[in-house]
Amino acid sequence: MLRLAVAMLLAWLLTACERAPGARLLDYQELGELRVATRQDAGSLRIGPDGAPEGFEHDLLLALGERLGVPVRFEILPTSASALKAVELGNVHFAAAGLVRNDAKPVRWSPPLRIVDYVLVGNAGGNRVSDETGLAGHRIGVRRGSVPAVELEHMKRRVPGLHVAFARIGGETELLERVARGELEFAAADRLTYQMMNRYHPELQIAMPLDLRAEMAWALPRDASDRLARAIEDFVADARTSGLLERITERYFGHVQRLDEQRISAFLARAQTRLPKYRPLFVEAARQYGLDWRLLAAVAYQESQWDPTATSYTGVRGMMMLTNETASRLGVENRLDARESIMGGARYLAMLRDELPPEVDEPDRSWMAVAAYNVGMGHLRGAGAIARSLSKDDTSWKDMKNVLPLIAQPAYAARLSAGRGRGGEAVVMAESVRNYYEILARLEPAEPLVSDDSLEAAGVTGSPVRQGVSASTPPM
Repeated sequence: MLRLAVAMLLAWLLTACERAPGARLLDYQELGELRVATRQDAGSLRIGPDGAPEGFEHDLLLALGERLGVPVRFEILPTSASALKAVELGNVHFAAAGLVRNDAKPVRWSPPLRIVDYVLVGNAGGNRVSDETGLAGHRIGVRRGSVPAVELEHMKRRVPGLHVAFARIGGETELLERVARGELEFAAADRLTYQMMNRYHPELQIAMPLDLRAEMAWALPRDASDRLARAIEDFVADARTSGLLERITERYFGHVQRLDEQRISAFLARAQTRLPKYRPLFVEAARQYGLDWRLLAAVAYQESQWDPTATSYTGVRGMMMLTNETASRLGVENRLDARESIMGGARYLAMLRDELPPEVDEPDRSWMAVAAYNVGMGHLRGAGAIARSLSKDDTSWKDMKNVLPLIAQPAYAARLSAGRGRGGEAVVMAESVRNYYEILARLEPAEPLVSDDSLEAAGVTGSPVRQGVSASTPPM
């Protein structure tokens, strides 16, 4: 966070100092880059598990830059208001900072990227409200200049004692964290932002829908060149028809409703109590087989809740819940030994990932490997054949997670040499692992230092860790 804060300050100083007052920013083609004001939040731009920037708008902007033939320079500013100000001052070509269309602003808006639905979020242990009259005497956090901020100003005239508090710097993410800590009673937020934050703070809950909807869009200067404005309009239109917008939406938001409050709370508790004992084993196995240890740990949690003695009615056993046949093939002699199970599960997951066609990119590659861990590579390949017959993309997890449940239906199962499979169960597993992985990526470093003492405490002896293997980290 300190590194990002320093980067934000430097970006602001560079933007402020580069141009003389009143000077016009060069056209992106003359300048040789596309300058975009953005901010760090759950949707626009964030630091991913591998330390690289990513996010819904970030990925769209990279695709736009590739189409325009210029690199994108991200000017990371503290708030949406400062991003809009940079547009008004002509310091950037446009702003992409979780903005919603507001025709009262002196800017030119792009076509909408997604619909934003707002909710009022409270703490599970706090007050519950059924309508706005229940907000009398309460304090609500909101992002300055947002659609809910305008609505709350109107609401203050109708509801006595309603107080509004504005976010300091972090926008809705900061507000929701303050609600979780009990510093605010309520916060108004985009429903998607709430769903993403709810995975880290299961104590958050929707207190009341706000019945407010808006369009997320990019803001250009009023005097922006028609060439750039038309290029953005064409890009957004093509992103819709080509499926690019849908794919990026799926990548960042397609799984956020999978886990309920009880499951998230249990996971967070076990991450504090059970995970520390086995973390060195996950790190060792992940290094040896070129995986992200947090992905491996997420699979293990989904399989056994990090219980090395777990056993299911189907006969799978151990931390990684290996079948007897799979364990024998992997050389695992004792499935109930935590180290053997984790090493075997890591090897199996890496094998499945490597068996996928080269056309399957990350992060889809990881989610398909996780699905195959559950249902088997034969059934995954069969589902791929069904996907192609239905004109679906068998290299896309977005399409495959809709096709996999079909392999349980007799009409489709009859086509498969592997027979009927529990494809729906594989989808549930992969989507749950996606959530657990994202939570761990926020809580845990990518490659923690593992001492010999910690390995010994976890029961690791012999088989030194192989060095120099680059982890294949699936972006969130």
